[in-house]
Amino acid sequence: MTAVSAAPKRAVAPPPSRQEQLRALAEVLDEIAAAQPLSDQVVAACGDPGPGPVPDSVARQGGRQTVLCARLGRRLRELTLYGDVAEARERASRLLDYQHWMVQQSLNLAFTANPDARTEAARLHLNGLGAPADELRELRDRIRAQAAGTGPGSANGRRTGTPEP
Repeated sequence: MTAVSAAPKRAVAPPPSRQEQLRALAEVLDEIAAAQPLSDQVVAACGDPGPGPVPDSVARQGGRQTVLCARLGRRLRELTLYGDVAEARERASRLLDYQHWMVQQSLNLAFTANPDARTEAARLHLNGLGAPADELRELRDRIRAQAAGTGPGSANGRRTGTPEP
């Protein structure tokens, strides 16, 4: 008989601490917030009633923004997070999905193959990302403060608990 040797046991890395989770989430939220101004400009440009059609450069910028939103969404999903930090990530993910959707839909309205009065009326109502973009930046600020140990939910903050997703 041949003896079968067992594979060496590998040490399992401990899960990241809450502070490590908060810092990782804050880092991705910083990138999302940095991408917002250009996404907002694309949406607003798609609704611009100015003379002539929306410039092709807006379509190119918008295309890059949709790719960036998809990449950032993937980075959010890949984070190893637990409990209230995971809940905050889910809220951030929904807000990023809104940003992504707004850019895509704005491009669809501005660069439609079959323009009609209804499409044009909807396009002219576009003026930016609005309140969800503000909410995402506020969430980022709360997470950043908690990661630094100064916000609500941190050991040094006013209270502990959820990062208020």
